Amino acid sequence: MHDRVLKVLEFTKVREQLLVHVASTLGQEKINNLVPSRDFAEVVRLQEETDEAATVIRIKGHVPLSGIHDIRPHIKRSVIGGVLSPHELVQIASIIHASRQMKRFIEEIAEERTEIPILLEQVAQIVPLTNLEQDIKQAIDESGEVLDGASELLRSLRIQLCANEARIREKLESMIRSSSAQKMLSDSLITIRNDRFVIPVKQEYRGHYGGIIHDQSASGQTLFIEPQVIVQLNNQLQDIRIKEQVEIERILTELSAKTAEHEGELQTIVQVMANLDFIFAKARYGKEIKGSKPSINHEGRIVLYKARHPLIPLNDVVANDIILGKDYTAIVITGPNTGGKTVTLKTLGLCTLMAQAGLQIPAQDGSELAVFDAVYADIGDEQSIEQSLSTFSSHMVNIVDILNRVDGNSLVLFDELGAGTDPQEGAALAISILDEVHRRGARVVATTHYPELKAYGYNREGVLNASVEFDVETLSPTYKLLLGVPGRSNAFEISKRLGLNESVIEAARSHVSEDTNQIDKMIASLEESKRQAETEMHEARELLKQAEKLHRDLQKQMMEFYEKKDVMLEKAREQAESLVDEAKKEADKVIRDLRKMRTEKHAEIKEHELIEAKRRLEEAAPEIKKTEKQNGKKTKTHTFMPGDEVKVLTFDQRGILVEKVSDNEWQVQIGILKMKVKEKDMEYLSTPKQAETRPMAIVKGRDSHVKMELDLRGERYEDALLKVEKYIDDALLANYPRVSIIHGKGTGALRQGVQEYLRNHRQVKNIRFGEASEGGTGVTVVEFK
Repeated sequence: MHDRVLKVLEFTKVREQLLVHVASTLGQEKINNLVPSRDFAEVVRLQEETDEAATVIRIKGHVPLSGIHDIRPHIKRSVIGGVLSPHELVQIASIIHASRQMKRFIEEIAEERTEIPILLEQVAQIVPLTNLEQDIKQAIDESGEVLDGASELLRSLRIQLCANEARIREKLESMIRSSSAQKMLSDSLITIRNDRFVIPVKQEYRGHYGGIIHDQSASGQTLFIEPQVIVQLNNQLQDIRIKEQVEIERILTELSAKTAEHEGELQTIVQVMANLDFIFAKARYGKEIKGSKPSINHEGRIVLYKARHPLIPLNDVVANDIILGKDYTAIVITGPNTGGKTVTLKTLGLCTLMAQAGLQIPAQDGSELAVFDAVYADIGDEQSIEQSLSTFSSHMVNIVDILNRVDGNSLVLFDELGAGTDPQEGAALAISILDEVHRRGARVVATTHYPELKAYGYNREGVLNASVEFDVETLSPTYKLLLGVPGRSNAFEISKRLGLNESVIEAARSHVSEDTNQIDKMIASLEESKRQAETEMHEARELLKQAEKLHRDLQKQMMEFYEKKDVMLEKAREQAESLVDEAKKEADKVIRDLRKMRTEKHAEIKEHELIEAKRRLEEAAPEIKKTEKQNGKKTKTHTFMPGDEVKVLTFDQRGILVEKVSDNEWQVQIGILKMKVKEKDMEYLSTPKQAETRPMAIVKGRDSHVKMELDLRGERYEDALLKVEKYIDDALLANYPRVSIIHGKGTGALRQGVQEYLRNHRQVKNIRFGEASEGGTGVTVVEFK
């Protein structure tokens, strides 16, 4: 991509925002060199690695990236035999430690069955240099000081240093505490000059202590003298310090040599940590701009849903749908200069560059972008946020350069095409340029305020007119892109709102041709029709969605009803057969008793004995429980109120009274269904626990029932899992055999998290993706045990 295009489309500003999210100079270096890729496979991989990093951040919330340093110069110096400083060795140990932490962090996430193959591939290259790290840390502390324990000799030398310093201080303390010292010393303190202990002596007493003068005060009145009595002790101290420095040099040389032995592993660690810092910076930036991973194609197809300009604050930016490359390959945005057209151009161009650089884009899930060999932009400086006016000549230089390079796999953005010259010639030139770019098969979006180009989209196949909406009431643009509707002049309406005399406006209208007036009226009608069509379309979609849900719920309820009906009938049949068998057994026993009585008493059976036998036979007959309907009309003993739990006799089902619709009719909620029922066909249930077995579960509450599906689209990951957990509990309480969870396709992270939770749920028997008619991979169907 040309550097000028990266600057004009403000990709360089995106890189500046990205720099905030890196943890090291290694990551900064990669971001400063970041440019969009033209290789399709590479772009797909870049998007995948960013998405994996976003998944890790979403799951863990943090990444251990501290302690990363650019140690490449240190490695190079150690290889050529140089001795590294303690601070350089500390940085080497630090990045080794950081790499080990990162390797363990990524591998632990992968063990939790999170799919992050690219990140695993990166950390697999890291060789944990634990021994080198420990050697450095045992010899040098974090502040860069060589520790006493680095070697036995160094420990011994430092003990000697402390002992010698103590003897010197003791002698000097006795000297400055003497009574004569009070008048000869400028101050009663011991100080150091040239690494030797001295005392401050007044100029006139310089010869009293003898020894060596090392320094004097600015006024010359005080001399810093090393008394003769401690010269020998100071010499011994200096000798020990020299030996200490030699031992430190030996330790650093040894550690530097060990570093050189691991040159290859250290270079790999630097490269991997730089890559990971860069990848996670991309993911954090995507989270900041509320970005998403776009689908990538090489067919020149662009589908952006609710795309936003990433450099405009979220509270101010207006999101737009931009579709190009399907039914049409060129868009001409016409209309007056209202400040929204250029932002649309830059949003499209910048999203394309960001996607090809592996960055997530500020658009909704499901957006799609193509990989172009080149993106060309001629955006007028007069429309730039920060720059000033450019000339027609400079525009033409850019356009000529574009026409010399453009091909079928290019995206071309023209802002105010043909501006800066005679309107008639400019419009003709704009049409000719658009024809040439369109003929070569490139994707092109152009803005213009020439009315002649309004007809361009109607006369050319594969070209679509568009405009940016303008609110005449507030005299300001709404920045809403209207695809399929050309722009129109609002000069008369604006002038009228600003108070221009009506007669002046009418006179102006008379100077405008009838064709122009008709075109403006046609455009106004198109805008109104489009807005009305969009509103009706949204309403129709919502109604269709509700109808489909209701249809599925009804089918499910009917299926469950018939299943439970068959079970209940079979159970009743078994109970009836059991009762009949018992009755037969009792009858047989009665008959046997009668025969026995007749034999024993020679048929002399008393009347009371026959009555008793008859009673036993009647008791043996199965009792048939009649329903309320069979028993005749029930006497009304309760005044029904909304919220009462009742039994609907005509359906033998329990329900809740919603509201009274007439004198003797109520609306009753039975499961998910609402129906009108007469009071005579209802029975008040004062003790719901004693009601008969329900064929379906009723969940009281605001929603009054559990739906057969849960829609998670647009939910954040953590909130979605909480909703899934509650919904599964509600569905189990409602005794549903199966439910559907709509998570959409998107990046796949939500789908993966939902399915992971369901696999580990002890009440879930099986999960599967929905059929094509059920929503495909955007829906997971759950079957319960």
